[in-house]
Amino acid sequence: MSPRVLLVDDHATMRAGFRMILEASGIEIAGEAATGAEAVERAAHLAPDVVFMDVQMPDMDGIEATRRIVRAGSAASVVIVTTFDRDDYLFAALDAGASGFLLKNARPEDLVHAVRVAASGDALLAPEVTRRVIARHGDAAGAAAGEPLLAADLTEREREVLRLVSGALSNAEIAARLFIGEATVKTHVSNILQKTGSRDRVAAVVWAHRRGLG
Repeated sequence: MSPRVLLVDDHATMRAGFRMILEASGIEIAGEAATGAEAVERAAHLAPDVVFMDVQMPDMDGIEATRRIVRAGSAASVVIVTTFDRDDYLFAALDAGASGFLLKNARPEDLVHAVRVAASGDALLAPEVTRRVIARHGDAAGAAAGEPLLAADLTEREREVLRLVSGALSNAEIAARLFIGEATVKTHVSNILQKTGSRDRVAAVVWAHRRGLG
């Protein structure tokens, strides 16, 4: 079943460009929005699988819109797509609950890949983004008092999966690499998040990096 995408951008030409690229790859466009407020309303009404969210928009910016969509309990994964390669946007987006971060000059195949990864429930962690997250939060995400410095509680397979997550592979890609089912990968990832006390894959990557598993 094709993912359904909500396109959010205050420039109609940009939305049209995204629509053309995604529809050419068989991805359904559930709807469009030109402001953050419209995005929040339409995400609730249309129930898309993925939201492509601009940052700078009138009425409400994409960061706040993302925060409201996530807090409302939407099942949609939000991918920030912006012209500006700025760390403040990146970290604010991740803090708001975004599942990915792309630049608008990304290749068409990268945009399509982003939709499919986000729709599968994976975080879109490009290696360069991961490095910036680690550089920003690595020290702050250190072991809590009494927490072992080694990942002794992870099984060998979980360590292997975590290393591949740190390499920006999706669940489907990890499954293909390890010759196991995607459902099995999801179970491993869930166990990793629970054992490491990570709220998401980003936090798990930082945790792994500090223990030499990244």
